Amino acid sequence: MVIEEARVLQHAVCKGPYRVLELHSPALVRSVVPGQFVHLQIPNVPGAVLRRPFSVFRTNGERFSILYKPVGRGTEALARVGTNVTLSVMGPLGNGFPLDTGDSFPVFVAGGYGVAPLYLLAQRLPRKGMVFIGGATADDILCEEDFRFLSWPVRVATEDGSQGERGLVTDALDAWLDGNGRRDRVTFFACGPDGLLRGVGDRAGQVGSRAWLSLDRHMGCGLGACLACVVRVQDREGSESWKRVCRDGPVFEAREIVWD
Repeated sequence: MVIEEARVLQHAVCKGPYRVLELHSPALVRSVVPGQFVHLQIPNVPGAVLRRPFSVFRTNGERFSILYKPVGRGTEALARVGTNVTLSVMGPLGNGFPLDTGDSFPVFVAGGYGVAPLYLLAQRLPRKGMVFIGGATADDILCEEDFRFLSWPVRVATEDGSQGERGLVTDALDAWLDGNGRRDRVTFFACGPDGLLRGVGDRAGQVGSRAWLSLDRHMGCGLGACLACVVRVQDREGSESWKRVCRDGPVFEAREIVWD
């Protein structure tokens, strides 16, 4: 982990309200694993002392990018940051996705900007798989062409039918699993809202597969000291305990998580 002042190299609209922020941080890029995150200090937010967590989206040489949507005071202030500004960055933090799926076929399921850690994973995995991307509208479908450029087939679903299939992304996943998807042993990787993660975990259990889920929680310190981001888990014997999403996650195997 490093804490450094990273210079903003580029800040641009990705699609709809979503934005991509690119920063220069050689030390962070050298050590990051797909699924890890950075804790960013956002300037010009009166009264705010806590950093904000963002998944690492892309790496390129000594640069890394985050993908985000302005939804509150912090991210709206971040959207006003220009190039050549320096931001305090802490990371990479947490535990990422496993990079070896053995002989199983990798299947990604993402909702909205949940594509961010999965895109970096697609770049690093030795075997190509299948990507399912869902969102409420076409504006929420991100990185479809980026995955296709990596030669990963993509299925898209939107709740209003404005892009791809109409319905939830898990509906598209079910149709695939009921067809040619059942020919292969699969490993699921998912990032998005809790409902999507729970649905992917349920389906993994039904087909006897493993599912690695990236959880999104409000965080205080990002280091595991404040216990603001705990999640209930269970071991193989069914004993329950608590783990910290920032330090023990954000990636967990689906069978660990006890959903409320």
